[in-house]
Amino acid sequence: MKVLIIGGGPAGMMAAIAAKQNKNNEVILLEKNKKLGKKLLITGKGRCNITSSLNMEEFIKNIPTNGKFLYSAFNEFTNRDIINLLERNGLKVKEERGNRIFPVTDKSQDVLNCFENELKKLGVKVLLESKVTDILLDKSKNIKGVKTENGEIMGDKIIIATGGKSYPLTGSTGDGYIFAKKVGHNIIKARPSLVPLEVYEKNMCSKLQGLSLKNVKIKIEDKTNKKTIYEDFGEMLFTHFGVSGPIVLSLSAHLVRYKNIENLLNTKNIKFYIDLKPALTEEQLDLRVLRDFEENKNKNFKNSLNKLLPQKLIPIIIELSKINPEKQVNSITKQERLSLVKLLKKFELTIRDFRKIDEAIITNGGIDIKEVNPKTMESKLLKGLYFAGEILDVDGYTGGFNLQIAYSTGFIAGQTN
Repeated sequence: MKVLIIGGGPAGMMAAIAAKQNKNNEVILLEKNKKLGKKLLITGKGRCNITSSLNMEEFIKNIPTNGKFLYSAFNEFTNRDIINLLERNGLKVKEERGNRIFPVTDKSQDVLNCFENELKKLGVKVLLESKVTDILLDKSKNIKGVKTENGEIMGDKIIIATGGKSYPLTGSTGDGYIFAKKVGHNIIKARPSLVPLEVYEKNMCSKLQGLSLKNVKIKIEDKTNKKTIYEDFGEMLFTHFGVSGPIVLSLSAHLVRYKNIENLLNTKNIKFYIDLKPALTEEQLDLRVLRDFEENKNKNFKNSLNKLLPQKLIPIIIELSKINPEKQVNSITKQERLSLVKLLKKFELTIRDFRKIDEAIITNGGIDIKEVNPKTMESKLLKGLYFAGEILDVDGYTGGFNLQIAYSTGFIAGQTN
């Protein structure tokens, strides 16, 4: 069989490896960039969070969009399988907090090298700078091949692994959606997921730009419908436009799926709360503040919070507390102190919007999974056409889950003859 794979990211490379394990297949991997794996190189801030060490059952829980569709793929090609492939090519891995698996070298280039070694060993033909412009069908509407800017290539099976729309500079510009639509596939609207968030209090956040908060608790609430959308604990970051960091990215994955979210954001009723001292109850925090005040009783209020808060946050908290910064600590009333405690336990922002899709780590949306066979990744509309990776309407949280989706779907799409 002659197998053509469009897209040289992790899903496409894995599909090519799986397809070539049948030595009778001729496998051609087509990549429009000058090199393979451009997006892989920037994952995990250039370190490549290869996968997660969780068992594969737990993976499904970390894929909020259509996770159950991936049962077969995850069983066929597991986290252990990708680790074996890398180790077979001389790369050792390590586990870090949150079950995250990284290469011991901390270099995503070393992960890409392993894929390229495997492709070379198996004899996969890699055509770089080969932009596919169309899928070719014969008169009976069967797969015939692809049209590229360099000419036509005939084939019996086509795997589309072109990614979504996030990070377009790496080449994922939505080409695959156009090919799929042409043969009748429904595309679920592509939206940003795992993306920073903009807030209405932009001026305040720009003053806090660059401040990272560790071990804080966040909660997002829909005030219109009186619902808590998401809660998390961990690390976040203030930016010139709003908020980012690991727990904010995970939060965005929930928010993008929330019913009627586009309209709700305009109402200014999507509230983002930060508990700056989650280890303490309000009563315990009040005692802590009392203790600090006692130590600083002859100081002004503005000089009494150094032990309690990061320096950058102090002027903002003082402003929001409405306590006169020049007021002596021993003159602060109980009511003022309790208001300060409430503010520290519930620092409030209002979510305005998601950042643009080209800043997102992953795309939410894509090929409607109802039209794809979960056991093979073959199109139910066109025999011989397959999909793998981010082009499908499946996406997960941060932590290596999206890369595992790419390997697992790529593997079963590639191995099916």
